[in-house]
Amino acid sequence: MNKLIYIALAGVALSQLHGCAAVAVGGAATGTAAVLDRRTTGVFVGDQEIELRAMSRLGEAIPEKTGNISVTSYNRQVLLTGQVPDETTRSRASEVVKGVPEVRTVFNELGISGVTSFTARANDSAITGNVKTRLLGEKRVPGTKVKVVTESGVVYLMGLLTPTEARVATDIARTTSGVTKVVTLFETVD
Repeated sequence: MNKLIYIALAGVALSQLHGCAAVAVGGAATGTAAVLDRRTTGVFVGDQEIELRAMSRLGEAIPEKTGNISVTSYNRQVLLTGQVPDETTRSRASEVVKGVPEVRTVFNELGISGVTSFTARANDSAITGNVKTRLLGEKRVPGTKVKVVTESGVVYLMGLLTPTEARVATDIARTTSGVTKVVTLFETVD
């Protein structure tokens, strides 16, 4: 009987260690990404917290309409993209996100329309991938320091870049196939 209890306890302990390994690997991945970023580690982690809190608050405030809202935070500036059914929901989303601690600015780029098709979302993902690939291949731009978000062919660029880096990154995005418009939300550094 005692042997059965020990085996059961060992199984529970091992299952808990599996979770620890996932946390350790996730923490290592976050640490690696933070090293490649111009934001401090605290701001990097804070941006992740802002995204989670914003989505949670949006889900509570307008639960039936948050399925097509994406939240991207970079250096405590938040970009809202996606689709909502009306201006009231669009405005409400901004107000909810502005209430999240540490948020400095909200760029509300939510479109008032129906949900985009799977094909349109796949096309946006492909555009994002193409822009990121081109940025990583350009030596004049630290491609790992540029956040790229695409919605309905519109590319949003976020990051902490020098004016020259921002200009080059914008040109790369602008000349990528499928891009209809580029919106730059960069903050400049020396």
